[in-house]
Amino acid sequence: MSAKVGNIVEGKITAVMKFGAHVELEGGEQGFLHISKISKSYVKNIDDHLKVGQKVKVKVVGTTRDGKWELSIKDLGESGNEDQNLDKDFERKLSKFLKDSSRKISDYRRRLDKKRGIKKR
Repeated sequence: MSAKVGNIVEGKITAVMKFGAHVELEGGEQGFLHISKISKSYVKNIDDHLKVGQKVKVKVVGTTRDGKWELSIKDLGESGNEDQNLDKDFERKLSKFLKDSSRKISDYRRRLDKKRGIKKR
């Protein structure tokens, strides 16, 4: 099976570095998995997620400058429901942040005006 952009394929980790991992795909083709494409959360140490010889399922997202396939694990879960849930969670957190920020700014201005001796009518 030849890899194409958008395909989900299996591969085996052949080398792990600080910034990513080399992956040998099913058809013998080579791919590269950058550290930023491993998880949706921050990856500080790649060794906590990947080991040499480990089989991984990846999505082909493009090609690198040296002709290898650019791969991603975090883009596998692109089902509509999962993305919608993430969007709703983000919107809820953003709304809470904006309300809290607005309240804090009002409180700050009130204290500052009181300190300056400015009276509101």
